[in-house]
Amino acid sequence: MLILRSAALFVVAAVFEIGGAWLVWQGVREHRGLLWITGGVLALGAYGFVATFQPDAHFGRILAAYGGIFVAGSIAWGTVADGYRPDRWDVTGALICVAGMAVIMWAPRNGG
Repeated sequence: MLILRSAALFVVAAVFEIGGAWLVWQGVREHRGLLWITGGVLALGAYGFVATFQPDAHFGRILAAYGGIFVAGSIAWGTVADGYRPDRWDVTGALICVAGMAVIMWAPRNGG
C-alpha cells in the first residue's frame, strides 16, 4: 500500500511540475501572458508541497526520484500537449529514468 501511495503522489506531483513548467513556457515563449505564467508558478509551488507527502523523509532521495519522473513525464506531456514525437532513444531513456526512480524509492534498505 505504501508503494501505491508513493506512486500516486509521483503522478500528482508530476502533473503539477510538468504542467507548471509548460504553463510558464506557454506564457513566455508563446506570448500567452501573465495569467499563464502565474498559473505555472502556482503549479510549481504545488509540486513542492505535494512532494513533502512522500513517505520517505530523505529530501535528496525524493528529488532525485522526481527527476526520473520528470524526464518520462515531460516526454509524455510533450507528446500529448505539443505534438512531440519521441524516437526510440527518447522512449528508452525515459524507461531507464523510471526504472532508476523505482530503485531509488522502493529498493529494500537495511535500517536507512
